[in-house]
Amino acid sequence: MDRPDTRPTWTFLTHHARVLILIARDPGIRLRDVAAVCDVTERTVQGIVADLEEAGYLTHAREGRRNRYQVIPGTRFRHPAEAEQQIAGLLALVNGSAEVGNHKVG
Repeated sequence: MDRPDTRPTWTFLTHHARVLILIARDPGIRLRDVAAVCDVTERTVQGIVADLEEAGYLTHAREGRRNRYQVIPGTRFRHPAEAEQQIAGLLALVNGSAEVGNHKVG
């Protein structure tokens, strides 16, 4: 039987995780580009980035007219079930890298 829309209604990663992954992959990425990849509004991404900065996962600095982001090494997952694990492992897994924020994971 053919299904008109086979797109899943849920995903494994939250928007917060996706935003962090994209920024770790490209620290100079524009938030409008993050929004396009995540299929959310730029305002939503701005709020997520503010959440991530407030929680200590990211920092940013102005470089000319743009922001450059840095993922803070050593930060851990928020949920108690994963609280012993650093987010660097997730970022390395999905980004195919053993480096996060110019620091080796391991």
